[in-house]
Amino acid sequence: MTPANFNGQKPMIDPNDAVLLLIDHQSGLFQLVHDMPMTTLRTHATVLAKMATLAKIPVITTASVPQGPNGPLIPEIHKYAPHAQYVPRKGEINAWDNPEFVAAVKATGRSTLIIAGTVTSVCMAFPAISAVADGFKVFAVIDASGTYSKMAQEISLARVVQAGVVPLDMAAVTAEIQHTWNRDDAMEWANLWSGVFTEYPLLMESYQKAQDVVTNQETLDSQRA
Repeated sequence: MTPANFNGQKPMIDPNDAVLLLIDHQSGLFQLVHDMPMTTLRTHATVLAKMATLAKIPVITTASVPQGPNGPLIPEIHKYAPHAQYVPRKGEINAWDNPEFVAAVKATGRSTLIIAGTVTSVCMAFPAISAVADGFKVFAVIDASGTYSKMAQEISLARVVQAGVVPLDMAAVTAEIQHTWNRDDAMEWANLWSGVFTEYPLLMESYQKAQDVVTNQETLDSQRA
């Protein structure tokens, strides 16, 4: 399938044209997630919020009847993206059916959407497909969206791809937005990667130890008398 609305451009994220939409990452809905550990989903949503702040990407959030059983948005999102704009809905299941939500997206003046939502087949897929139909370039972060089964995830992935949405995972979205390690805030990005790969701090520790051995002229155990 061909990604929609790129008009011959390569289908990759331009941070200067991107908006992050975090849809229905709510404590009640998180209890339905079984295609990945709930803690992983929560961490990934938090990393996206931190990433948007670091990259100065606008963030728009919304929730589905948060005063009911779906529960409130997880607090980490607005904690780590304090610039995020929350748009309340009047019961619409598809966030894109809410005129205020669409108006907030269009007000950014940006045409590339990075979308994650819970559950994947509804809260991510419906607005992603709708935004494509409205002419936006849409990327869906699959492992920052959760659903009730692996089958549901696979069906939803097939559906959005057929509509022209570009699927990606947390590693891809982080790397595309970071773009290079040759930047003044490289250490902040390195810390961000620990939320993408929980093992990443071990790499950082190993690297730091190797540097310390050289700097401190530490004697190797194999060379001790």
